[in-house]
Amino acid sequence: MYSVFLAAFTGFAVGVLFSFLRLPIPAPPTLAGVMGIVGVYLGFLCHRELIALFSG
Repeated sequence: MYSVFLAAFTGFAVGVLFSFLRLPIPAPPTLAGVMGIVGVYLGFLCHRELIALFSG
């Protein structure tokens, strides 16, 4: 759980830094973009579990 909070804090700090420097955000600025990233991650996990299930 510590790594989740650390990742959230790091993301927040990067967001503040990019805003301060007036750079474009390094992530999708819409909910649809964020959900796309979540979908990619869930697909990765699903594939890994299916490989483990069928490999023995």
